[in-house]
Amino acid sequence: MGKTTLIIITVLIMSLLAYSTAYAEEGSDPYPNGAESWMVGALPPPGKYFINFTGYYQGSLRDGNGNTVAATNVSAWFDAARYVNVTNNTLWGGQWAWQVIVPLVNQNLELNGISGTKTGFGNITVSPLLLGWHSGNWSWAASLVDIIIPTGAYQSGDPQQSIGNNYWTFEPVFAFTHLSDTGWEVSAKFMYDINTTNNDFRPASGAPSMSYSSGDAFHMDYVVGKHIGPWTYGISGYYLVQTQDDTLNGNAISSSLGPWSDGRRGRVFAFGPSVSYASNSGIQVLVQWQHEIDVENRFSGNKYWLKLILPL
Repeated sequence: MGKTTLIIITVLIMSLLAYSTAYAEEGSDPYPNGAESWMVGALPPPGKYFINFTGYYQGSLRDGNGNTVAATNVSAWFDAARYVNVTNNTLWGGQWAWQVIVPLVNQNLELNGISGTKTGFGNITVSPLLLGWHSGNWSWAASLVDIIIPTGAYQSGDPQQSIGNNYWTFEPVFAFTHLSDTGWEVSAKFMYDINTTNNDFRPASGAPSMSYSSGDAFHMDYVVGKHIGPWTYGISGYYLVQTQDDTLNGNAISSSLGPWSDGRRGRVFAFGPSVSYASNSGIQVLVQWQHEIDVENRFSGNKYWLKLILPL
């Protein structure tokens, strides 16, 4: 592998998803795509809630044409603890809530056939202003901005020892849920990532620092399915498209540097079965599998989730 190609692959894999797993582009996934599904647009009644996400991801790197990059793979276990406080206060007619999410990641990353493992905390997310509204069969919620803090371990020049992305992300959010009288649900959560710059990027240990900016991205989680008693069945997934180029020292990444499209803009669509159960006491358990297709400039694979919601 030539030096230029090694630099490009290192840039691509330097960052992990904030509290799930590694993806192809530097910092392209501060949010764990696919984490939200059922009733995402509906805030629960006032109270304090503990939500735990546990899961596993495995995938291989895809280039700008969607082809697999040899001997470049990732597998990761992840667990994210989420505390949500839904208050009795209102603002602009909406119920006010706030939340904090703390992730833990165990990653194994293979680069050019050589594997390395890292375990540690990922990037913490804080949402200080969540608002929710309800009207008839409709519910919707918005966050002025989710703030993703670069608290995860980051070793410049060594992506196998990095589970943070070393820059801040500011993420406006809007979500809705429509639950029909017959139990059919359609829900979606729309997000836009505004990323700052990593000014301590090095393509290899000992190399001079450079500034790397991961392009902003639009992404959404979705679910369609049916409520039958305490059970819910359906299809969930996510879609992401990068809207700006990745840049290195202010210059857009060129496809001439490797098998990546100009600007190395990522894209992915995922879908799979989702099942949840809600008890009379408010405890909810969700399991789902999401398979990724139509992938460019990022890892492509399968994601498995176990989600637990506990009223406190």
